[in-house]
Amino acid sequence: MAPVDIGERLRSLPGGAAVALKLNSREYADHYFAVLNATLRDVGNETNAHTIYVAVTSPAAFVWSLAQALDVPADRISFVDAISHLMMHFTDPLGNATYVESPRALEEIMLRVEYLLRRFPHPKSIVVIDSVNSLAIHNPPELLSEFLHILLNHLKSRQVLTLVLETSDEQAASVEQLLNLVVDETIDVAGVGI
Repeated sequence: MAPVDIGERLRSLPGGAAVALKLNSREYADHYFAVLNATLRDVGNETNAHTIYVAVTSPAAFVWSLAQALDVPADRISFVDAISHLMMHFTDPLGNATYVESPRALEEIMLRVEYLLRRFPHPKSIVVIDSVNSLAIHNPPELLSEFLHILLNHLKSRQVLTLVLETSDEQAASVEQLLNLVVDETIDVAGVGI
């Protein structure tokens, strides 16, 4: 039996699902692009869908350039960028992005996600958090756990499909344990068709 395509797998999820997408660190670039393709183009381009991409690993400008390569229309995606200021990559702000000073500003990230959900009300809203590993670098485990619990439960109650990217490696075991407490399921990108 052939593996299920990741976009098809994500489209089959019910509204309000919270899913971890596990990327293998040795095949990160291929897995990352496959996840973007599935989340932004396949699921995010569905009729009446809007994606809010929380950029913690790569600046919104970089993700937007990849989204443009996937033919994602600008009105189908918005960004909460929490890394550009820290990386000093804030020369030309995007019109479809809102900027947070640091990945440590977890409450501000939650408020910006809520703002964008209200600003762009769509029957199918998707929030992508890229990535929990980056958030774990910048925040203590207790604070990150509380943030994920509050945000994901709030998004579930609003029927928002939430996708949390994580990178698997030996050092990420504690992050994976934390994530398993708040997501409905984990999809190993290496185990599905890309």
